[in-house]
Amino acid sequence: MKQRTLVVITAGLSKPSSTRLLADRLTAATAGAAEALGVRVESRTVELRDVAHEITDHLLTGFPPAKLKDVLDAVAAADGLIVVTPIFQASYSGLFKSFADLIERDVLNDKPVLLAATGGTARHSLALEHALRPLFAHLRAATTRTSVFAATEDWGSDEAPLRSRIDRAARELATEMDRREPAVVTDPFLLTTSFEDLLRG
Repeated sequence: MKQRTLVVITAGLSKPSSTRLLADRLTAATAGAAEALGVRVESRTVELRDVAHEITDHLLTGFPPAKLKDVLDAVAAADGLIVVTPIFQASYSGLFKSFADLIERDVLNDKPVLLAATGGTARHSLALEHALRPLFAHLRAATTRTSVFAATEDWGSDEAPLRSRIDRAARELATEMDRREPAVVTDPFLLTTSFEDLLRG
């Protein structure tokens, strides 16, 4: 059975939060869809509220504290990502954008990413297309066709429409992770030329 790694980034500010709930639903659905394809997924969920101070420190100093560096390294090494943010003022949260600003160039190049968001009303759902998708297009990520938005009313007694969107997006992400080779992170400080060859010029 193939092995793939999945990193889930959730930018909910409260604990517990509907943002984390949606992230967990998407994670479970993706693992199930991947297993049906013969892929075992090892997942890790990161709540950005837990590294909020480290994100600010990195923005101010240019150097990531160890706790944040571990998260950024996990993102770089992941075979797929799920990103979930609450929607404020018709866009992603400031915490989510601050984290995205710290992702190095080319780290998400052709990496499968499932976009998701939560909000108080369905009127915010278009933020996925006019805010999140352009951001990840700029980062050259391979976003899934289906994104998932969950409004407050989606968590009511009839969750069938939400479950349907979650399952469809999860299948798309699992398929993209399956058809790609595992992610390889290149050490930028690794010498690809021997010291002797460097001396020869």
